[in-house]
Amino acid sequence: MSTKDHVLELLERQRGESVSGEHLAGILGISRNAVWKAIKELRKDGYDITAVTNKGYCLSDENDIVSVSGIRPFLSENSLPYAEKIRIFKTLESTNKTAKEMAIAGAEHGTVIISDCQTMGRGRYARSFFSPPGGGLYMSIVLRPDVLRFEDPTAVTAFAAVSVCEAIESVSPQKPKIKWVNDVLIHGKKVCGILTEAVTDLESGSLEWIVLGIGINVSIRDEDFPGELRPLAASIYPDEKVSGARNQLCAEMINRVLGFKTPPSEADIFEKYRQRLAMLGKEITVIQEQTAYRATALDVDPAGHLIVKNEKGELITLSAGEIRIQQ
Repeated sequence: MSTKDHVLELLERQRGESVSGEHLAGILGISRNAVWKAIKELRKDGYDITAVTNKGYCLSDENDIVSVSGIRPFLSENSLPYAEKIRIFKTLESTNKTAKEMAIAGAEHGTVIISDCQTMGRGRYARSFFSPPGGGLYMSIVLRPDVLRFEDPTAVTAFAAVSVCEAIESVSPQKPKIKWVNDVLIHGKKVCGILTEAVTDLESGSLEWIVLGIGINVSIRDEDFPGELRPLAASIYPDEKVSGARNQLCAEMINRVLGFKTPPSEADIFEKYRQRLAMLGKEITVIQEQTAYRATALDVDPAGHLIVKNEKGELITLSAGEIRIQQ
């Protein structure tokens, strides 16, 4: 870590409180002039840091720039080693695109790609994902199957959806639900999309790596969503920016996806996934390719496939497709 990063991490740990230059210099074993230079560089990077005589430097509560120094204080002991694998960008076409390129080049398990915004963010079926600067958390994680051992690839998506719900609950009073397959909802509106992409070795048929893409609307105001998305999309904090929310949320995601002591069992994952599903017992519309039909969502099987009953009373198990919950 650079001097600038060390200073930022100390300020993040005492966000909203003044820390003297002498204290910072003493902890880091550097001169007060080096501290001043680091503060100057951080201000150039957009950090709102005030300096008060006889009190010191203070990182504003209004500051919500995503940084490794801002994420690190919230990482669990098991997750701390992954801080060195976080890569943060101001703008990317897509965090998944960059993560896949890095995975092909040999990126290790737990490499995390974060961007403040995406110019070509994608969801399922190549749909665009609204990714404006400053309002969301857009991240992709490279997973190696020899570390995260799941027999069923759909378990990765279920694991991610449950992790997002738990992370949101850890930083806010919200109680998110999951819409099959991979949307996370707050009050019936989409707050998060998940895109899982993988590469398999053609000769052996074995899974080489998985890229787990997660886009979460953190503090996008309702009126800032494009018109067609306003009835459908929501944010964790729609009315305000919460100090350090994106850094803390990112850390909580890393804690859950990477920081486990023992890999979670698929049975536990699918049970937690089932408990959070928003549509069980409700009327839905099932959309598959060019067809659509009404049905009732009954349950999910042990592999996360949705079991529905159509209007003829027939039971159908869905492994792919899209659903809409009838209001």
